[in-house]
Amino acid sequence: MSDRGVGVAGAAQVGGVPWPERDHAALGLPVSFDLPVGGHLDALADLAAGAGYLEWRRYQHAAALHTELVVPEEDHDERAVDAFAQCAARIATALSVSQYVAERLLDNAVALRDRLPRVFECLRDGVVSPTFIRTIVSRTELIHGRPYQGLVDADIAAALRKPGSWSTARVRDLCDQMVYRRDPDAVRERREEALKGRCFFTEAGLDGMGTVGATMSAERAAIVARVVERLAAQVCKHDSRTKTARASDALFALVKHAPFGCDCGRPECAFTVVDADEVAANAARIVIHVVTDTTTLTGPVPAATTTPAEAATESAAQPTAHPQTQEANTAATAPHAGRSADEVEITDGAEDGGVENEAGVHVAVVDAVAGENVVADDAPVEKAEAVQAEAVEAEAVEAEAVEVEVEVEETVAGEDAAADAAAEPEPELVDGVGFVAGLGIISGAHVRDLAADPHTLIRPLGDGTATPLPTTQPADPYRPSAALDTYIRARDRYCTWPGCSKPAWDGDLDHITEYDHTHPERGGQTSATGLGAKCRFHHLLKTFGEFVDDQYDDPDHPGRIIRTVTIPEGRTVLGPAYTGFDSHPGLDMIVFGDPPATRPPSPGTEPTRPAPRTEQKHARRRQERNRNRLRNNLNGVRPPEPDDAPPPF
Repeated sequence: MSDRGVGVAGAAQVGGVPWPERDHAALGLPVSFDLPVGGHLDALADLAAGAGYLEWRRYQHAAALHTELVVPEEDHDERAVDAFAQCAARIATALSVSQYVAERLLDNAVALRDRLPRVFECLRDGVVSPTFIRTIVSRTELIHGRPYQGLVDADIAAALRKPGSWSTARVRDLCDQMVYRRDPDAVRERREEALKGRCFFTEAGLDGMGTVGATMSAERAAIVARVVERLAAQVCKHDSRTKTARASDALFALVKHAPFGCDCGRPECAFTVVDADEVAANAARIVIHVVTDTTTLTGPVPAATTTPAEAATESAAQPTAHPQTQEANTAATAPHAGRSADEVEITDGAEDGGVENEAGVHVAVVDAVAGENVVADDAPVEKAEAVQAEAVEAEAVEAEAVEVEVEVEETVAGEDAAADAAAEPEPELVDGVGFVAGLGIISGAHVRDLAADPHTLIRPLGDGTATPLPTTQPADPYRPSAALDTYIRARDRYCTWPGCSKPAWDGDLDHITEYDHTHPERGGQTSATGLGAKCRFHHLLKTFGEFVDDQYDDPDHPGRIIRTVTIPEGRTVLGPAYTGFDSHPGLDMIVFGDPPATRPPSPGTEPTRPAPRTEQKHARRRQERNRNRLRNNLNGVRPPEPDDAPPPF
């Protein structure tokens, strides 16, 4: 029996040198942990790139094992424990992991090698985090063996190389958009099969607990969650249960038609007993927002025609091209010539022109000026059905989320990818996509199913003309108008803090530069550039912490914006690389008017201003933003010219 491959217990790898005993300086690692805060952060960033490289090597070794042990057998291997399983078993045994973990590792390695070679290079170069690899692999399974496989790989890789930050949700949406638009027929078939496979199940758990679950369409799942959350909120602040425990009790109350109440035991509590059915019947209508473009509503188009959806994918072939400069098929948008957007809404009750239905859905369609790209974001909005209630109103969603298709930036690797992708045949038809707030991208066919529902309401974001939209409420220059609120959430799609995946529709709209209530004209005005979506946590972190965020017009791409976040120690991180602009370039053609002039103070009223400490803090932040713009080149993005206007305080 050969002892080939037998290693010493505890040995790090073939070389036999444990990692702690290696030359740290040769590996580029700090020799000491006695570093300033900035040094630790620099080391963490460098180690993140190094982890990507090590993960790349791990997949390379796994792929090599597959080539040697599986490929020669896979065409005729009919054994129950086939060559793939045996290869994975070798890995599982060597690493002391389960067979499932080993097969997942082998699956990822083969997919990266054969289906996503350019994404594989991004992992090697530290461009993409290893944590995103499984998301990319799983969301691109549909393209395996398709003639456009290389195009999707090139598009995703080029997008990942853009300057900016990513989150799991943004990576997921990017992959879905690139896949869905390229093969509408395959996506339709897959969705129909998924709907046929919907199910209800129960599982016995430990300690007398059990699990109840069901699979259903995304929009129905959103409605179920919203109804349960609404009932679970009917308690006072003294309730002892966690939020998830209250939701569990609320679901049972809805199914059982049983009372639901607060468990605080306080005699004065107004929520001691709550009628679940009454809460469901009288709650505000449930609205699901869907944003899409007009061409998606009309159906797939020939691949030779540039559509709003194509604009994003063609960026791989033309990395430096901006959506604004690409031509689009405007046949579907000719009736809406001008900067406009349509919104499709399914409502519970007739309100503002809505039609009665069990649940609401908003589909916003963003149009560009005739002759330019038309792009919009849509959310899965099927005929949503309320749970245990005929008329369950949707929460008034103050804004829409629009998904961003990745804009490709030219890189050395990107040039080769684009050249190779150019040789890949395009499918005969391409389709647009939609975006559901909090759920992600849906296919164009799904969008059209929702739009075809008789209870769906489609309405424009604008008025279909080139007239600038209002930015603020008529009586309050601090509050954004409904049009601006919707636009911001559709544009940002998620919290704009680097790495955050909280939906923009569930968060706050934040004035990037603090609003000066006394002299709004001095800075921090309510405008498209001045506002950004943030989840509540990051909004509070920015407001009360020492973090400084910035957002300003991109000097190289009119209509686009650049975002940065600077930590207290001075390190600046770019904002999201993938936003609604990328999936729906028509958004940057929507124009808003200037904020209204400041109203003079009432006679006899002494003007007030913030506390001196707040003034100093805001002024310091504005000065720091200006310094950052001049000092940092933002990874090749040219900063804007300095503002000569005097500071606001």
